[in-house]
Amino acid sequence: MKKINKKSLVLHIVTPLLLGAVCVGVTALAAVKPVDKLKVYANIAFMDSLKTDPGSGSGLVIVDNDIISNYSGATSENGDVIRPALGELYALISSDALELDVPVYWGSTTELLERGACQASGSAVLGTEGNTVISAHVDTFFAELDKLKAGDKITLSTNYGQFTYTVSELISFNSGNKKYIVPTEDTRLTLYTCKRDILGGSDQRIGVVCELTEKRFYTEKEDAE
Repeated sequence: MKKINKKSLVLHIVTPLLLGAVCVGVTALAAVKPVDKLKVYANIAFMDSLKTDPGSGSGLVIVDNDIISNYSGATSENGDVIRPALGELYALISSDALELDVPVYWGSTTELLERGACQASGSAVLGTEGNTVISAHVDTFFAELDKLKAGDKITLSTNYGQFTYTVSELISFNSGNKKYIVPTEDTRLTLYTCKRDILGGSDQRIGVVCELTEKRFYTEKEDAE
């Protein structure tokens, strides 16, 4: 009788099992990948660690204020700020360099990011000292943010004043690096978004750091225009 090779027997048993496991793994991966991509698009983490507001938009009350865009009254370098509530439209950001005109909401949630740019609630309110951090989607409101260059002017208008900044630095950083979005002692504006990636979400962020060059607090009451 012909002797059965034990090694050959083991290979005949193990090989189909391995092939089956590989097929199952590939099928599972194909099913998971699209879900992961949807999560990336649904939760683009412009302000990953700065999302201090609970609910991620659940039950959020959004207030679309009319912002004064053409104030013509007297101004002062000093004045009082009006701290906005979560979900409130409290500023308009504009730049002639990009023909940019975008509403800015207070807080960072998926719902707010669909409506405009968002300011991290842990950052400095416009008109106060510190780092004012604002982000927006790269495929919508900040699609041309990478075209800004040193020396370009950016204006933020609120219902209590107007603040003008000059781009001083172009930045690029990984989402895990919080260097540019943490509080600072100097007064600055930081704008950023995801780096465009044709394959989907990206861990890279791009943006600009701007220095405050002019502040004009409104000293006369005017209706929003």
